[in-house]
Amino acid sequence: MDDFIGLVAIVMTLGIPITAILTFHFQKQTKLKVGMVKDQLELEKLKHENYLIETEKMRLELEKMKLDSPKDNLKL
Repeated sequence: MDDFIGLVAIVMTLGIPITAILTFHFQKQTKLKVGMVKDQLELEKLKHENYLIETEKMRLELEKMKLDSPKDNLKL
């Protein structure tokens, strides 16, 4: 019985710091994941903005080509 009490005391003594270390580790991992998700969200916003700008640029180039096209036909 005395051995069991000693074992429980040792487990309790070592269990608290190990639990604290594991909790700190999981909190740190969660913070890193939150940061990664924020970075991914910002990247997706930039990709979408870039897509909109490229689409607008292509639309303007197409309009310019349409406007230049009748001039080319007259030269022929």
